[in-house]
Amino acid sequence: MEYGSGSPGDHHHHHDGSSDSQRRKKRYHRHTANQIQRLESMFKECPHPDEKQRLQLSRELGLAPRQIKFWFQNRRTQMKAQHERADNCALRAENDKIRCENIAIREALKNVICPSCGGPPINEDCYFDEQKLRLENAQLKEELDRVSSIAAKYIGRPISQLPPVQPIHISSLDLSMGNFGSQGFGGPSLDLDLLPGSSSSAMPNVPPYQPACLSDMDKSLMSDIASNAMEEMIRLLQTNEPLWMKAADGRDVLDLDNYERMFPKANSHLKNPNVHVEASRDSGVVIMNSLTLVDMFMDPNKWMELFPTIVTMARTIEVISSGMMGGHSGSLQLMYEELQVLSPLVSTREFYFLRYCQQIEQGLWAIVDVSYDFPQDNQFAPQFRSHRLPSGVFIQDMPNGYSKVTWIEHVEVEDKTPVHRLYRNLIYSGIAFGAQRWLTTLQRMCERIACLMVTGNSTRDLGGVIPSPEGKRSMMKLAQRMVTNFCASISASSGHRWTTLSGMNEIGVRVTVHKSTDPGQPNGVVLSAATTIWLPIPPQTVFNFFKDEKKRPQWDVLSNGNAMQEVAHIANGPHPGNCISVLRAFNTSQNNMLFLQESCVDSSGSLVVYCPVDLPAINIAMSGEDPSYIPLLPSGFTISPDGQGEQDGAGASTSTSTSRAMGGSGGSLITVAFQILVSSLPSAKLNMESVATVNSLIGNTVQQIKSALNCPGS
Repeated sequence: MEYGSGSPGDHHHHHDGSSDSQRRKKRYHRHTANQIQRLESMFKECPHPDEKQRLQLSRELGLAPRQIKFWFQNRRTQMKAQHERADNCALRAENDKIRCENIAIREALKNVICPSCGGPPINEDCYFDEQKLRLENAQLKEELDRVSSIAAKYIGRPISQLPPVQPIHISSLDLSMGNFGSQGFGGPSLDLDLLPGSSSSAMPNVPPYQPACLSDMDKSLMSDIASNAMEEMIRLLQTNEPLWMKAADGRDVLDLDNYERMFPKANSHLKNPNVHVEASRDSGVVIMNSLTLVDMFMDPNKWMELFPTIVTMARTIEVISSGMMGGHSGSLQLMYEELQVLSPLVSTREFYFLRYCQQIEQGLWAIVDVSYDFPQDNQFAPQFRSHRLPSGVFIQDMPNGYSKVTWIEHVEVEDKTPVHRLYRNLIYSGIAFGAQRWLTTLQRMCERIACLMVTGNSTRDLGGVIPSPEGKRSMMKLAQRMVTNFCASISASSGHRWTTLSGMNEIGVRVTVHKSTDPGQPNGVVLSAATTIWLPIPPQTVFNFFKDEKKRPQWDVLSNGNAMQEVAHIANGPHPGNCISVLRAFNTSQNNMLFLQESCVDSSGSLVVYCPVDLPAINIAMSGEDPSYIPLLPSGFTISPDGQGEQDGAGASTSTSTSRAMGGSGGSLITVAFQILVSSLPSAKLNMESVATVNSLIGNTVQQIKSALNCPGS
């Protein structure tokens, strides 16, 4: 910061008789960069110089001793303010932590039961009376639904609302709602409202992406921020060493000291000890032209579809300026996004940011994202900060409809909660949310879209089962929705509060409940449960194990040992691991029950997602009809490198997604997740039996995986 050489006292006693205008000019004289540098280095050594030191400095720098004195005074005041701000942040964080503990203790007290008999403690009558009323209420609602449906049959139309059709139950798994009337069921039923975040009241009142009230001044400030960010990003893209250094695994990472020298920032957020910086760069070739890519980047819904494994939510809050002549060049939007790692153990990151798009020349585009800091009292001011410094992409057209994409990620993150130890390496190394993960996902998804566009149906792809290109497209749409639903079901986003059940490992199983009324999901109460384990096996080996339908009985506790046969296959790209399959169980009474499965793999990780779908529904999709009403409740696995045996440094900057398929010699982090319909009545309550069933289901699956992969003790 530069300080004027004038002083607060200057205008009180001026004996020189000089005119006002002269004095004014004199007072606003700026120090030179060299003077400031010398003063700063002196300040580091000695913030309170004595008169002798001040005189020496004034001679050295050609400044009056008073200017030196005032500069040091101002600098000390500024330092004091900075320290106070940091202390303030720390105290606020401590306060939030205590408040959370307080809420947790209060919740725990509500759920107290007597250890000897399993009943309520004597003095908690009022609470359990309320429980009893809730149970009665649920019974009466069920009774009402039943009577309504009988009446509706007679009068031929629904009365207010009929209960939804009974959806497919997963094989023989019985998740009965428990017999509420009988005395046999000792413990209290677990009310939906007791799982934090499952009731409607737990959702924040203001959706995070409502339109903001922006003044013209706000908008012009936003335009300035965006164009400065664009300049910075272009310099970051065009400069190599010493700004970018090669990490051990071949990734480009930013040298923060050189960055701060090149781009000095007035208000760095780094004074807070909980804030860390992640900055990475990557480039590669993508099978999509620049115009289509730009269109997908500037539309939040297409952006979510392009990155279902990373972006859980994206919205445009306001268009600040639309592009020139109906195109995207010059377009500036204020946006909101929430990003995830595929595990409930990792908090999501939320950003309010400006996205600015510019066509540099024919066939070359730049899109920059930069955080916009709302004032603290604004509804958008986030409680925990994820701050995006200028980041974004360069998209250069290449022949044959390909593009070369260079991607930069640069963020400062304040962790909402301490990072879970399993994910510490992956997150702090910058791999979890880094440029490489974005780019490999983009390459894989563009390959998928290219396969979707291909109309010639090769028999290898379709096995002769899916008769038409429309049928293939409809199946791919259904599988895409299944993957998106699965990724959303394991996200640790703010609308999804997970409750940890103690259990099979020190992480425990996390469960969350939601009432589903979506047309594309079974109606009723859905229980999602997930856990993450570490295995000392490379991710590619684990992926191959889950992908092989012949090995499925080794981990699928619901298959009753029945092997699976692939009856239809659609390739999603050149890597054989990227595909959609329809599987059927051998020797089973349930001949009309099939599994839809999609697997995806690239260097950042992989997933295998599957879902039971009955034969009539599969036939609807295969015939090319709209599959959006087929109810899906997917389960599956996500696999990522553990970040310890960093990917071998195979020059990650130019290769394609196929040759970069999930390297890594270290171990794997595997998230196992199930979604189960516990009742087809949205009003129903969830009882402890259902939770116990799903807990043991996950426990058994994990045991089977470990023994099949020969690592029982991990």
